[in-house]
Amino acid sequence: MQLELAESDLKSVLNRLKRAQGQIAGVARMIEEGRDCEDVVTQLAAASRALDRAGFAIIATGLQQCLTDDLRDGENATTPESREEMRARLEKLFLSLA
Repeated sequence: MQLELAESDLKSVLNRLKRAQGQIAGVARMIEEGRDCEDVVTQLAAASRALDRAGFAIIATGLQQCLTDDLRDGENATTPESREEMRARLEKLFLSLA
């Protein structure tokens, strides 16, 4: 399954990833400067949330595409076995972000 993000979704995900990238760089600087542990952990948590949100947005888009494809192609578009395989892959993706 190839993921195709709409322009607005792509922009949103990229913005989240860039924000996380900046936050991670900030955390590294804070550690190098010997900043307060609580401040470092707060920024690290913010970066983690940004990455999680980007991941969930990508997974949600994938789910939306799968459902749209099934509706467009009809109920027999995927076999029960391939649906189960898809469900297992999506479950694994969700759990990797948990």
